[in-house]
Amino acid sequence: MKQKIIYLMLILLFFKPCYAQNTGDKPDTKWFEDARFGLFVHFGPYSVLGNGEWIMNNRPIKGDSYKRLQNLFNPQEFDAHEWVKLAKDAGMKYITFTSRHHDSFSNWDTKQSDWNIMNTPYGKDLIKQLAEECQKQGIKLSLYYSLLDWMRTDYQYETGRTGKGCGRTEKGDWNHYIEFMKAQLTELLTNYGPIGAIWFDGHWDQTADKNRTTQAAFVDWHYPEIYELIHRLQPNCLIANNHHLPPFQDEDFQVFERDVPGENTAGHSGQAISHLPLETCQTISDSWGFSITDENFKSAKDLLHLLIRTAGTGANLLLNVGPMPNGKIMPECVNRLHEIGKWMDKYGYTIYETREGIVKPQTWGAVTTKGKTLYVHVLDKNVKEITLPIANIKSASWVNVDSKLAWKKNRKTKEVQFTLSGQLDDIDSIIEVEVK
Repeated sequence: MKQKIIYLMLILLFFKPCYAQNTGDKPDTKWFEDARFGLFVHFGPYSVLGNGEWIMNNRPIKGDSYKRLQNLFNPQEFDAHEWVKLAKDAGMKYITFTSRHHDSFSNWDTKQSDWNIMNTPYGKDLIKQLAEECQKQGIKLSLYYSLLDWMRTDYQYETGRTGKGCGRTEKGDWNHYIEFMKAQLTELLTNYGPIGAIWFDGHWDQTADKNRTTQAAFVDWHYPEIYELIHRLQPNCLIANNHHLPPFQDEDFQVFERDVPGENTAGHSGQAISHLPLETCQTISDSWGFSITDENFKSAKDLLHLLIRTAGTGANLLLNVGPMPNGKIMPECVNRLHEIGKWMDKYGYTIYETREGIVKPQTWGAVTTKGKTLYVHVLDKNVKEITLPIANIKSASWVNVDSKLAWKKNRKTKEVQFTLSGQLDDIDSIIEVEVK
């Protein structure tokens, strides 16, 4: 009998997934804080209509009509290797992919709903392919998951602020919907190897208005149960929630939208900055999902400036692409990512593994910190002078400007004044400062 017990214990030990090893009460966030740059991907049936990921709500389209897209969504040219390599070559360290957006469509082989990728003409699990390729190329895979739902009748759409024109008339069954979400999350965290993070969105649908300031909602989202489930299934999986509020209990990093944390120029991210690791997300054009009329592509220079300023706050940039319905990423996005990648090959060491600067981002640029090294990123090539609070400066020199750097220390104010001369770089003139 004793031998049988020992044998069973050995079997259990052997088959325990390596990604389920618990490393403590809180997940390790170091990989996330060191990464500084990731790829966001919005992809689903809405891509077929070429008018962004909110078209079901915005037009609006009733659920029965919208489901016709299941016969049209056929991304035959999707290539997981190509996507992951593009992200890696751009200098990105992780990918966050829309497992399920607000239209309820699941991009994996879920057993909880027939409204999924397996029942399209394409018929292959997108997340399985991405997960395998990310592991091959050493890129972390995180999954976006929508809390709200414009398709399902068990979702409490009666109190929601969106999805009103999607044709539902039955009364919602909230407890059933929560169990549905937990079952789907269990699939995602059980069948696809290690997942870097679950990235929630949609809390705001069940709030009184867009400009909320408290956690109050019309429904009980059951966050303690859901977050416990995630950390139990994969203890090292991080949790974030794009609720535009200070972090809730057991969330592992704080999300900002379309803004450098603390700036809120887009009006989505006025929440206070927490002590948790930070991330902001932004689009290359204007849309998250593929929009055939959106030609407002930001330049590689502007995107690099956003990345540098974001790193200056100690945050990551999650930069979005919305692939075309055939599964290809738009050439305009590919070109910009290639340009960013070339810069990161040379100067990425001033971004990766850095922490927030000694001052918040300024009109002239930003500062990143790595140990006893400061990287002063001068983004305005017309600036002539910069003063920074560096009490214990040891040395300072240009990284990529062919000119002698002049600086002097004010012993009374403990500030250092840098005088900038010579031809500054068009994108970013970098000063490397060593402190004692």
